[in-house]
Amino acid sequence: MSGIDPLPPLREVIASHGLSARKSLGQNFLLDLNLTAKIARSAGALDGCDVLEVGPGPGGLTRGLLAQGARRVVAVEKDARCLPALAEIAAAYPGRLDVLNADALTLDWATHLTPPVRIIANLPYNVGTELLVRWLTPPVWPPLWQSLTLMFQREVAERIVARPGGKAYGRLAVLAQWRTEARIVMTLPPGAFTPPPKVSSAVVHLAALPRPRFAADPDILQRVVAKAFNQRRKMLRAALKGLMPDIEDRLVAAGLTPTDRAEQVPVEGFCALAREIAKG
Repeated sequence: MSGIDPLPPLREVIASHGLSARKSLGQNFLLDLNLTAKIARSAGALDGCDVLEVGPGPGGLTRGLLAQGARRVVAVEKDARCLPALAEIAAAYPGRLDVLNADALTLDWATHLTPPVRIIANLPYNVGTELLVRWLTPPVWPPLWQSLTLMFQREVAERIVARPGGKAYGRLAVLAQWRTEARIVMTLPPGAFTPPPKVSSAVVHLAALPRPRFAADPDILQRVVAKAFNQRRKMLRAALKGLMPDIEDRLVAAGLTPTDRAEQVPVEGFCALAREIAKG
């Protein structure tokens, strides 16, 4: 029996079900239930909330979420090998865990959840960034979810919270900080995982703002930011020249310096430029 519930320790679960992390699925299992419980707590109060978890694997974080009082957990697991282990957790928490054997990149997850919703996951490394961008760019804001509490490679986590002026600052920082309050709440060494990855990991908590920090058309902003950082070594006037023939004038009108580079522009500056471009 483990310390947080009557179920066996995760090492026993993995051994009994013959599970091993697969690199092709971006899997690294976190086996310390004290750590998974700590991640669950870092998301805030879960009572009365539905939680979406992507990539539960053998269910360490799943158990932490349920033990912390989540009303219901919807766990999306692509790897069918993990389903028997997750079924045992569902039996221990009747009516509170739904497991979907599906690909999170193609699943319409919103239809399976009832607000308030939090998304909490130790994301598979190979899809983490893509899922984050999707969650940050829904058709309507505020989104269905109240917060995201997500584990990434530490380098990715630092890019999400980065400030202008450094190499880590880029598209992820702008998209995240435009619409959320983002902070790193926890770091984990490679040795916390099985198998140990080559890099450290970090948990980022992103709380959805009721409205974006600055006015901007989301599609235009995403296009501007993507183009600016795709050629981040170039000056803005060169990196963005394909957007509009008078892009240099638009930069000046937005209060930006055309010879600056993308990493020097704060979120507010990108939003100002998006508004100028929206004028046509």
